[in-house]
Amino acid sequence: MGAPDSPASHGDSPAPQERYAAADGRGDDAVAVDAAVTIADLHARADALQQELRRALADADNMRKRFDRETGRIREQERAAVAQRWLPVVDNLDRALDHADADPARIIDGVRAVRDQAVRVLDELGFPRRDDTGEKFDPARHDAVGSRPGAPPGTVVQVVQPAYGSGEHQLRPALVVVAADS
Repeated sequence: MGAPDSPASHGDSPAPQERYAAADGRGDDAVAVDAAVTIADLHARADALQQELRRALADADNMRKRFDRETGRIREQERAAVAQRWLPVVDNLDRALDHADADPARIIDGVRAVRDQAVRVLDELGFPRRDDTGEKFDPARHDAVGSRPGAPPGTVVQVVQPAYGSGEHQLRPALVVVAADS
């Protein structure tokens, strides 16, 4: 005696096709035609879905290419805008070099004015210069290059190189000397 679901256990039971055909009163030919139609419909639907998938993938690829072109165009516009803001600084440096044989005090004043102009450009671009002297040392904003006694420990006592920017928009951290215990 076989397992309950084995063919031997069903004895004289009709095959599944015959059971379905008998259930609706149609013969094997009608069931075969219905199955063939259903399979053909499923193939047609699968083909249609594949076409939709191909179109969607092509659209996504075209959109990615358009996005890349637009991003590149915007990047170039921003680069040009930043460079344009630096042109007056370069012009003033050229003027300073044209007067290199002038009085050294006047040259120093001119270089100082150009440096102040460059610092203003950085500030306008969102990267202000920071003077962190007297601030508490913060490894996210400062790189310690030395220490010395004389102030409360952990306090920035000298800025060797200033930082530009703030928070997450920092061009570089400040190089600082930090107060340490005596």
